[in-house]
Formats: sequence, structure tokens, C-alpha cells
Amino acid sequence: MTDAELLDRMNTRVPATSILLGTRILEVDRAAGRVRMSFEPRPEFCNPMGNVQGGFIVAMLDDCAAVAAVVMSRQRIVVPTIELKTSFFGPVPLGRTVYGEGRVLKLGRRIAFMEAELTDAYGKLLAKLSTSCVPTPMPDNAMLLDN
Repeated sequence: MTDAELLDRMNTRVPATSILLGTRILEVDRAAGRVRMSFEPRPEFCNPMGNVQGGFIVAMLDDCAAVAAVVMSRQRIVVPTIELKTSFFGPVPLGRTVYGEGRVLKLGRRIAFMEAELTDAYGKLLAKLSTSCVPTPMPDNAMLLDN
């Protein structure tokens, strides 16, 4: 399967969390273990200051990192997180598309290490995540929805 075919497939059958986050996978590079995605924050994601609450930002970054690992693996896997760290550099305002890039640092059989960054449309860094996970075969009952 080519990167373009994989991109089309991954934007067609998606987990419910991707629908909630307004996710769109924009680019995949299997060889490099890299993905670029966009997210559309919703009013329900906002804290009292009117910015996207940190937990939703972490979810966006976690998706970027996870998709990068799935893409690089060339297998049907899930990647349960075993640890993560997120640094926040600026607010994520409502009403603006934000962009995430996920990268695999090392993909092993038992553990994978990834990172992800979230930026605004101008490339300003808003948040960064580093994470590790356990690559695991995708269960037969995986909850993927036709988008």
C-alpha cells in the first residue's frame, strides 16, 4: 500500500476520538514514521478562559504520536500509552485549526518512543509531547467508524 492509499484509508475508518477532536490526517510518511494532522477544536473543549483545555491538547498530541507509530509499523496495531509528558508553550484558541506532527523516535517490538508537536497555522509551537507505548496487535473488535 502506498502512503497515499494509507492516508485515504486512515481518513475513512477512524476511531470515535478522532471524530470528536475534528481530526484529519494530512500526510503520512511510512519510511520516516511521520504524520501531519489537523484538528478543529470545539467550544466544549474550552476552559473558563476560552482556550482549549490541556487534556484535549494532550489527546491531540497523543493521537499524532500514535498514528505515527501505527504508520511506521506497517501492521494493524494499537499503541497503548505507558507514559507521556506534555509541555505547553501557548494557548490553543477556539475557532482556529491547529496542526500536529507526530514522529517515531524508535519503534521496537516491545516498546516504541514517539514525540509530537502542535502548532498554529503560522507554525507557532503551542505544545509538545514525548511518549512511549507498547505496540500491540489490533483487536478484532476495534472500534473504527466509517467517516
